[in-house]
Amino acid sequence: SPRYGLLVKTLFYTGARVSELVNLTPGDLHLNLEPPQIRIAVAKGGSDGYVPVLPALAQELRTYLGGRAVGYLFESNRHDAYTPRMVQKIVKEAARAAGIDKQVTPHRLRASVATILLDAGMPLDQVQRFLRHKRIATTQIYAETSVRNMGESYLKALK
Repeated sequence: SPRYGLLVKTLFYTGARVSELVNLTPGDLHLNLEPPQIRIAVAKGGSDGYVPVLPALAQELRTYLGGRAVGYLFESNRHDAYTPRMVQKIVKEAARAAGIDKQVTPHRLRASVATILLDAGMPLDQVQRFLRHKRIATTQIYAETSVRNMGESYLKALK
């Protein structure tokens, strides 16, 4: 829905954890950089960092904020941050509304963007930085699920 679509899209395209997304503020957005970036400041294990975002998402966020510079990026009607549980419900409802039968969670969105990036050829160490993992072994879990990448490597090696 228009009300929550941008929240779900931002969650997916940034690979943010729910706890990171709910703490984003307009000040964390650096949308005039090339490429536009979002600072994930309240990250798990203190692994703060910047993630690039698509110019189209940056424009949607600019429009959504309409010049607002205070509060949380995504707020309830009481101007409070959403709770992680509320974001989980929003993602579940968005999947249901889209006709997706599989269980969709915020963490599944994070895993999906990681797999897509790996399938597209992004190096593992860059995906590690994008996801703000401290250990490469954590990121390698996503590489193991990247069957397309494995298939391409197989064909390339044996040509």
